[in-house]
Amino acid sequence: MGKLVLSSNGQKLIALYEKMATDGYNRRDGSFVKEAFSDFELKKFRHLILPHFKKHAIKSVLDYGSGGAVWEHEGFDQESRKSAKDFFSLDKVAIYEPARSIDQRRKSECVICMDVLEHVFVLDVPAVLRDIFSYAENLVVLNVACYKAAAVLPNGENAHITVRKPMWWKGVLDLISTEFPSVNILLFCCPTYQSVKSFESWKADEWSTSTKLTIELPNQTHKGEAAPANGQITVTKKQLFGLIKDWTEKTPENRIEVIDFVSQSVKK
Repeated sequence: MGKLVLSSNGQKLIALYEKMATDGYNRRDGSFVKEAFSDFELKKFRHLILPHFKKHAIKSVLDYGSGGAVWEHEGFDQESRKSAKDFFSLDKVAIYEPARSIDQRRKSECVICMDVLEHVFVLDVPAVLRDIFSYAENLVVLNVACYKAAAVLPNGENAHITVRKPMWWKGVLDLISTEFPSVNILLFCCPTYQSVKSFESWKADEWSTSTKLTIELPNQTHKGEAAPANGQITVTKKQLFGLIKDWTEKTPENRIEVIDFVSQSVKK
């Protein structure tokens, strides 16, 4: 567990995230969010992750890039009203959130990292992953957003600065996992906010005992709507009018621009 050293751009990003955590941030739609990083992203994956916690008898967790997560608050699970700590039957939870200067990093049976890696400067991704794995005794759980964020950094760039396809992340993790062969990996990649591609868990130790030379990709499952292969989105006329209505109501200064656009389109 060596000291994590980020690139100059990585250090600049930390400063930007600190500012967002303190001052709030703008969204691409022009709205402003005062309570930054307040979502508990683990919540929507709880039923997918719970069987793996039971399988590996996980009792201690490090939440790496915890955002606004509070593991002791009741209501994490809507049905039981249990907190996250009770839902997963944990004894110890540590958190690490550099944007809020919280650093409780320590060896834990599981390191969980939800919606963090897409915020990491691409040059720093290997170093951050090695840091994550260095604290994991048994299991690493990762969720990565593979789409542009609604949030905007204080410098005007999109908050998801490293947007890559799920297989890119799988390839990077395959390489890192060879340095931590006994650690099990559970990877979730979200092509859109409403969809997730999950990879069957794996660890590099399994490759060393394989009787075959070809290591196949693990099984993958997809939930939710798939992102269009060509990156284009199809909307109905009703949806389009609704989007235009919402946009012009939120940004009335753009109404003239919309009228001009529609007029030009009719003339063609």
